[in-house]
Amino acid sequence: MDQELHHRLKLAELEHQTRRHFLSKCGLGLGALWFGGMTGRTWGSSGVLTKDPANPLAPAPPGFAAKAKRVIYLHMAGAPSQHELFDYKPELEKLNGKECPKEFLEGKQFAFIQGVPKMLGPQFAFKQHGQSGAWVSDRLPHFSSVVDDVCFVKSMHTDQFNHGPAQLLVHTGSQNPGSPSIGAWATYGLGSDNQNLPGFIVLTSGGKNPDAGKTVWGAGYLPSVYQGVQCRSEGDPVLYLGNPDGISRAQRRRSLDTLERINRRIAEETGDPETVTRISQYEMAFRMQTHATDAFDLKSEPESMHALYGTQPGKESFANNCLLARRLAERGVRYIQLFHWGWDSHGASASEALNRGFSDRCKEVDQPMTALIKDLKQRGMLEDTLVVWGGEFGRTPMQENRGGQEMAFTGRDHNPGAFTLWMAGGGVKPGTTYGETDPIGYEAFKDKVSVHDLHATMLHLLGFDHERFTYPFQGANQRLSNITKPGTKVVKGILA
Repeated sequence: MDQELHHRLKLAELEHQTRRHFLSKCGLGLGALWFGGMTGRTWGSSGVLTKDPANPLAPAPPGFAAKAKRVIYLHMAGAPSQHELFDYKPELEKLNGKECPKEFLEGKQFAFIQGVPKMLGPQFAFKQHGQSGAWVSDRLPHFSSVVDDVCFVKSMHTDQFNHGPAQLLVHTGSQNPGSPSIGAWATYGLGSDNQNLPGFIVLTSGGKNPDAGKTVWGAGYLPSVYQGVQCRSEGDPVLYLGNPDGISRAQRRRSLDTLERINRRIAEETGDPETVTRISQYEMAFRMQTHATDAFDLKSEPESMHALYGTQPGKESFANNCLLARRLAERGVRYIQLFHWGWDSHGASASEALNRGFSDRCKEVDQPMTALIKDLKQRGMLEDTLVVWGGEFGRTPMQENRGGQEMAFTGRDHNPGAFTLWMAGGGVKPGTTYGETDPIGYEAFKDKVSVHDLHATMLHLLGFDHERFTYPFQGANQRLSNITKPGTKVVKGILA
């Protein structure tokens, strides 16, 4: 089998040499122009980076001194309710069960609410915790112990009220598909400290991918080498890591060497950067045969770690993914993205009820996300690892209804006007709360933070000026913080 494959590759190489002879007579060498352009790029007013096309993930310095070397982003897909977790509102408690005032409904756009809904107070008990006195509900007993290590941002807002576009906005800076995710931007700017693993790895739990699909970890108009690589949370982390039956590692190496020669000649002739990317991806896959298995081997962790995180090796869970995130961070992976699905709490069913499905989701994330912070801190990694937790928007202070009728279970509709996220490590000021919402948690009103402000701040912590960190596409220097949204700012109030 290997001899036949090798013969086909050699034949393809000879055919390509014939085609190459023809193309070499065509005057200007497009490949030379492209490679010359790449190697001539420097940091300038446009912010375009010089990149080695043969090694696009090579470690690279940031634009200025960075506080964070890597990011672990914990996205709660479906938008958890801030009213039941972090944004305690005694005034809302007083309004519970009363008809919603008309002025709260005028000019508002909801996903489902119709007619006049009833106000809905917080469904769980709140207490203050730590020296910071942060308010946390009883749904997160473990997390209450680390509030002095995190910064709550309670004044987040967005202009999207449906899951897919809102998730895209949070992770790519645009509500439409086609823009690079922040993980792609991070690996484009900084490369990876481990050439045997992808620079950007994605792990999912909760049974489904986010509503926006895999575009939320795509590379958009950046070279595809910078897109997130989704790894499985149970069984083999990456399929087909082993060689086919009858094929040795040495035979695989010879086949890859022949493929590389073909692809490199194509790249020289056409100037197609994706061809160079393909070479590096083949080589990455070859190296991952050895290194990925080790990185994803949770069984090698001591029992004390499994007890801390609440992990069960071999089983898909957010807990397993949190422990994997620490292991990947230790191994130099630049951006680790965790998605946990199932936070949509409309009240249409038990799985969407605040006292059922929502509470279940809280149990699933409470212990492991707390363990992640404690684990990183005791290893001395929290100070240069930025951890971000949050959803794509918030929930209404009103109880959801549809067609003027209350739902079978207690839930809340989508609310783009206010939501809470928290950040830890990586240059963020611990034990603080930034921003406020109005007395019922409906709208952000003090120190408002947009999604683009969040992106600008994350890039700042990674050592990049969000206005200069750009990539040329469609005649403009595009950027994560969106050239069509002036006024985007770094949120200095959360910086340590």
